[in-house]
Amino acid sequence: MAGSYSSLRQPLSSQNTFAMRILLLMTLLPLSLALLAFSLQWRGGGVDDPDSRWSPQQSLHFPAMEDTPLPNSNTLDCSNSFPSFKVSNLDHNADLTPKICVTTSTSANLDQILPWMFYHKVIGVSTFFLFVEGNAASPGVSKVLESIPGVKVIYRTRELEEQQAKSRIWNETWLSSFFYKPCNYELFVKQSLNMEMAIVMAREASMDWIVHLDTDELLHPAGSSEYSLRKLLSDVPSNVDMVIFPNYESSVERDDVKEPFTEVSMFKKNYDHLTKDTYFSMYKEATRGNPNYFLTYGNGKSAARIQNHLRPNGAHRWHNYMKSPNEIKLDEAAVLHYTYTKFSDLTSRRDRCGCKPTKEDVKRCFMLEFDRNAFVIASTATEEEMLNWYREHVVWTDRTVNLKLLRKGILARIYAPMVIIQGLRESGVFRSVIESAQSSTARDKFLQSIGSNSSSRAVGSLPHTSRKVIRDQKSQATARRTLETIEASHEPAVPPLSPPSLDSIVGYGA
Repeated sequence: MAGSYSSLRQPLSSQNTFAMRILLLMTLLPLSLALLAFSLQWRGGGVDDPDSRWSPQQSLHFPAMEDTPLPNSNTLDCSNSFPSFKVSNLDHNADLTPKICVTTSTSANLDQILPWMFYHKVIGVSTFFLFVEGNAASPGVSKVLESIPGVKVIYRTRELEEQQAKSRIWNETWLSSFFYKPCNYELFVKQSLNMEMAIVMAREASMDWIVHLDTDELLHPAGSSEYSLRKLLSDVPSNVDMVIFPNYESSVERDDVKEPFTEVSMFKKNYDHLTKDTYFSMYKEATRGNPNYFLTYGNGKSAARIQNHLRPNGAHRWHNYMKSPNEIKLDEAAVLHYTYTKFSDLTSRRDRCGCKPTKEDVKRCFMLEFDRNAFVIASTATEEEMLNWYREHVVWTDRTVNLKLLRKGILARIYAPMVIIQGLRESGVFRSVIESAQSSTARDKFLQSIGSNSSSRAVGSLPHTSRKVIRDQKSQATARRTLETIEASHEPAVPPLSPPSLDSIVGYGA
């Protein structure tokens, strides 16, 4: 962080410097990485997998890039240049429709949140409601997040908890089976309460769609000619209330991944995007001795159209107090779940939960079997034993098996998110956002130091979280008064569900 200024000219100089950086961001970027990535995508990563490659007949471009058509895959020239990012299009734009917002509950650092956020800006998300705690709520992180257009940061303060304690959700039965339980169950309830508040904020911001994601999930709008979430949702029939994105799960090939979004390109497809014969014929090889086909959940995430009486239905779905939502499941688009992509994820997940590493206690803390096993290993094994377990159960090191599953379509190579995020990083977007926030912090400190009256200083000294909670309380109170006038629906919350196993195909659903 910069220190205090000795004159008013230095902040102006910082502004000029930042303006120069913005101009630099609008120059052309190297195109070779994008063309190579799309070439591999079209060819299925050297594997004949039609579901995982781009159609060479389509002219593909990203919403936040120049409209530069890509050449035919047969005439790729990696010496060409990457379409440049329009930085202005990464900012909040009230004129774009449909207006899409994403809400999340996170304690992550900037190295995870910024790539996640700006990737979704590129594909068409304009507004973010971030419920932060832990690292994400620290001054160095939160100040950067607050400086980004279209981002609303909500802190987990005592006032927020008191406000959510008055939610009607506590008096309803659809989430009651998750109440007063530790770890994953507690997080699930917290996410649902945050989603309820986000609906109110989305309506006030005149949003059209809302999506709940974790910061280890990226939407993959395959099936859209522009790789655009906005285009994808604009084509949804008006009578559809909810769109389900089946999830693909990351399949890491190394045990030393540091930046999953730019190092992981192989994903295991969802049951919903495979034929039943393919899924079950390759089930044992795809499962690799783990409890289920996916390590974690298999029932995807969803986008809901903003409308009256909308409510969360757990972290994976939305519902409505007055009707059963009309939903569709997408045939090509997916949510990419980067789960257990780093070896350190074993210990970080362990450190967030205070349960005992016993068979009985982990059932009380975790909903999914793999999470339970991982917690026990991380709590009882040595570092070497953990690494061996991680390699055996998470890392895909057998190239022969990988190639076989790629050919069968169980695994897929997906490069678009990697290309976009790497392009953002190389263009300096993340660095500029951080430097801009630091300059703003220094400028604010200087202006605060020369405040001319005690009343203005008193207002300025109020914690940002308190001002935000006061504003949000009014909005949430209005929403509660509205919701309390209608009859409650008791459709039970949809928890994270495992994909169908060999023993449980009958009755499986999202």
